[in-house]
Amino acid sequence: MHRTPILQGYTAFRYQRRNSVHFGVQDARNSSSWDGDDNMEAAGSSSNVAFDRKLKVLQRNGAAIAARKGRMTKTSEEAVDYDYFQEEIANRLVDRLDDIIREGGFPLALDVGSGVGHVYRAINAHESFEGVGGVGGVRKLVQLDSSAGMLHRDDDLDDTTHNDSEPPFCGAYKMVADEEGTMPFPDGTFDLVISSTALHWVNDLPTFLSETKRILKPDGCLIFAVVGGSTLFELRSSLVLAEMERDGGVSPHVGPFVDFADVGTLLTSAGFTLPTVDIDTIKLAYPNATVLMEHLQRMGENNASLNRRSRVGADTFLAAACIYDQAYPLQDDADDEEDSIEASVQVIYAIGWSPHDSQPKPLERGSAKHKMGDVIVESTKSK
Repeated sequence: MHRTPILQGYTAFRYQRRNSVHFGVQDARNSSSWDGDDNMEAAGSSSNVAFDRKLKVLQRNGAAIAARKGRMTKTSEEAVDYDYFQEEIANRLVDRLDDIIREGGFPLALDVGSGVGHVYRAINAHESFEGVGGVGGVRKLVQLDSSAGMLHRDDDLDDTTHNDSEPPFCGAYKMVADEEGTMPFPDGTFDLVISSTALHWVNDLPTFLSETKRILKPDGCLIFAVVGGSTLFELRSSLVLAEMERDGGVSPHVGPFVDFADVGTLLTSAGFTLPTVDIDTIKLAYPNATVLMEHLQRMGENNASLNRRSRVGADTFLAAACIYDQAYPLQDDADDEEDSIEASVQVIYAIGWSPHDSQPKPLERGSAKHKMGDVIVESTKSK
């Protein structure tokens, strides 16, 4: 894997062919994505619930088992790294944490939906500016995830984020618990709550944010990266066209994702102050659509929609792959015959703070002593 230069405002990734697993028609039928279809029956439907959380745990546990088997049966050159996306976003998120200047840092932090520990490794990458703890002054990180398989997938591997002769900058404690519902912590426990590429499977984001605010100390920080916006619109449209042609109807395969414009409103509605929101659009390059769907499945990002179809035929997947190849070729000047399509992922980054008297506050409504128009006129005259 290597990263190409920034292209037209987004970052593009390209993966060598030896890191792509090609498979036949039967395998394509069982592949899924942030969006691909699954063969399990839907657990039900609800206007307020979009995802089957129990199925999502099974899918992620399956992806963890497949990764462990791959390490045991393949050489380092043959093994395929499916963690590239989560690792990259975790590093970008921790970079934003490193930009926050706070006296004493964030000694106790919670990582929601921690997965295999990309955030932990990024925090342990170097020492804090104050010389205590990892990035952001984090000294203890509680890693919470609903998938025990994913949480403990790499327990047998040596930790390569620090020198063997020195202890890690940040300690860790792993806990299996659902990211939804009531958090198993008392009020005002954590200085920091962080989450990377996990919240797009949460059914009730307002409740999650309210719970997060409850377990944060005053002046505590919430920082997260969530997949949202028009992520994988190429695959979504290709599957819709293929289903309409082959089956005469459509079913959900991608999302739904939170919209960028709604994140700030969600934070303020939950009681967070000083919200900050920004967005990245990342382009991923693959040889073809079947490789894309296979990678998404191995990431544990299978379709978990409650309204998904019980089965999608192989001919529909093949039709979608053909449409994808024709409609969304790789937009790159580089001469690379290995990759031919691109996939778009939008990642929304957000920061919010639990209220505290030390935080800056706006003046009361009607307390202004000058009109904005007068200030503009005076400024213009002075020039």
